[in-house]
Amino acid sequence: MAQPALDTIKVAPREFAQTVATEATIEAVKQATLGTQVAGRIVELPVRAGDTVRAGQVLARIDARAADAAVAGSRSQLAEAEANLANAKRVHERNKALVAQKFVSQAAVDQSESAYQAALAQVEAVRANAGSAVVARDWTTIVAPYAGVVGETLAELGDMATPGKAIVTVFDPREMRAVAYVPQATLGKAKLDGARVDLPALATTVKPVRATVIPLADAKSHTTRVRFDLPPTEGLVPGQYARARLPVGVATMLAVPESALVRRGEVTGVYVIDDKGAPRLRQLRTGERVGDGEVEVLAGLSGGETIAANPVAAGMRTAAIKPPH
Repeated sequence: MAQPALDTIKVAPREFAQTVATEATIEAVKQATLGTQVAGRIVELPVRAGDTVRAGQVLARIDARAADAAVAGSRSQLAEAEANLANAKRVHERNKALVAQKFVSQAAVDQSESAYQAALAQVEAVRANAGSAVVARDWTTIVAPYAGVVGETLAELGDMATPGKAIVTVFDPREMRAVAYVPQATLGKAKLDGARVDLPALATTVKPVRATVIPLADAKSHTTRVRFDLPPTEGLVPGQYARARLPVGVATMLAVPESALVRRGEVTGVYVIDDKGAPRLRQLRTGERVGDGEVEVLAGLSGGETIAANPVAAGMRTAAIKPPH
């Protein structure tokens, strides 16, 4: 019974965008490292790295007893200051009435007015302190600023939290970007709207939504930072390695679909169809990825030759697969 014909591809030189690759790092557009502005022991830490959180969700709580005591003390001081103000006001009003009747001197009125103004200033100061104490009470609860994912927790339950000490990091996985440092000579001729970003950890390549050139250059490395905003991509996390490929011109080269390649250890090859129509495995030397899902062929294949599009089906046709010489 005759076997069905193999799907084949005739290889020929074609024009591809010539690209320059530069290393990049994945960052979250929205990433916040959260801590507290009051000292206290961490009494609640309900989240762990990788948890999904909603906006406003509690991430940590600090022991609020010291803050509660400060609030109570401030309220007591405010009540006392307001009582003193009321008394100073009564004295001053009485003195103003009595001076009109010549029962007290103008000096007494001036003195009572000074006392009244001092009591008023004291009330304003205590009110400000009381407000600060209430705000400090609010600082004992740390909440998520937006919906996202917990990147890491930087403290443990029971640890002492102090102002400036980070407790938890949150990022929004829906808005990610690749940040690359591009040589100035490359940036001058690159077409950023045609850039592609390789994501090796996900074995995929994506087209950025936009590219933003930061208008500052590094004087030592002579590079410029470029941000590539990425479309929503499942599995991206801050810190991942990426590679930005920037088109800088056009070059003629041989390329084959990546799906046609056979990879065995360090050997890369394709099944070449011989003059009898039989597939034969041949080793290649390959270069960078080009176009959409193709790989440049540096050696091992010539224009006009035909290869099998499906290496698995071609391999099944061969009686024995011998390593290329």
